[in-house]
Amino acid sequence: MNSLFSFILVLGVLIFVHELGHFLIAKFCGVRVLKFSLGFGNKLIGKKWGETEYLISAFPLGGYVKMYGEQPGDEVEEVDKEVSFTHKTVLQRFGIIVAGPLFNLLFAVFIFWMLFIFIEMPRPMAPVIDEVAVDSAAEKAGLQQGDRVLSVNGFKVKSWLNIPALVNSSQGRELTVSIERGGEEMDIKATPVLTKIDRPEGEVVERYLLGIMNGGEIKMEKKSPPAALKAAFVETWDLSVMTINGIKMMFQRLIPASELGGPIRIAEIAGEQMKAGWLNLVSFTALLSINLGILNLLPIPVLDGGHLVFLSIEAVRRKPLGENAMIRAQQVGMGLLGSLMIFVFYNDIARIVQRWMSAS
Repeated sequence: MNSLFSFILVLGVLIFVHELGHFLIAKFCGVRVLKFSLGFGNKLIGKKWGETEYLISAFPLGGYVKMYGEQPGDEVEEVDKEVSFTHKTVLQRFGIIVAGPLFNLLFAVFIFWMLFIFIEMPRPMAPVIDEVAVDSAAEKAGLQQGDRVLSVNGFKVKSWLNIPALVNSSQGRELTVSIERGGEEMDIKATPVLTKIDRPEGEVVERYLLGIMNGGEIKMEKKSPPAALKAAFVETWDLSVMTINGIKMMFQRLIPASELGGPIRIAEIAGEQMKAGWLNLVSFTALLSINLGILNLLPIPVLDGGHLVFLSIEAVRRKPLGENAMIRAQQVGMGLLGSLMIFVFYNDIARIVQRWMSAS
């Protein structure tokens, strides 16, 4: 129940932010918005204010903003062309479409900005190895004291605090650790080992570790609003790049497709973060907002990125794609998304079954 509540809360907020982006820029451009819905499918509740009906619909995994004259085949009265989406300039339509993902990214910036202002956060620690555990994976791989870690599996490391999460996310697969030693850069292959860790509160957790340590003391700090805003943009940019690299690595099969998680996995993580405290849940919301923004920009028909591709083609051709071509592309996009949803649900269920079997 805790996971379900956290999932609905987090996803509801992110969908609202995304659709609000489309809605506000559409209104700014003079487009008539007919519906603003959180969720798809049958209407659960709704209220009409002005020309827009605001809805909460039955299927919660998404939302939409329905605009007047949105589809090329929609009938548009001559007198209403000025409020029709299709009759706006390519630049205006591009802005309306890109606003959804952009609002998700800006929402992450806002969350990090508030956290950096009001919460003491760890000051970045130099990613330099101060100690290598005897007979550890790191020692066997050839990592040494004084090595500066530059990246792990292509993900740039700016602070020592980035390293544990990157190593643990390997799930025991071989990592490529790029280091600087004596002014020279080199790549070292290392395979993390699953290790049991006793927490101060008595809980025992398992983490994949290399056996490297940093002797620096973790110092906490609050930032001034301008410094916090700059740090928030940097954090959002770094996480966006990490998300894009993760997608690329999946296509390159460096990360197995079985690592993909769906709604069930997101709900589990949201529940875990809520149990760990509201700060963890808020940080997870920011990360998920970045993921939602980036994934919606993928050039797949029915996603915002697909619509941006169509608009770019229209800008080059100086006329829109034919209606039949648009319909076929949308069908392909729906097929791809449907297949992806089935696959991630399968992954989620397989993880649950595997846990049950391991526990029995």
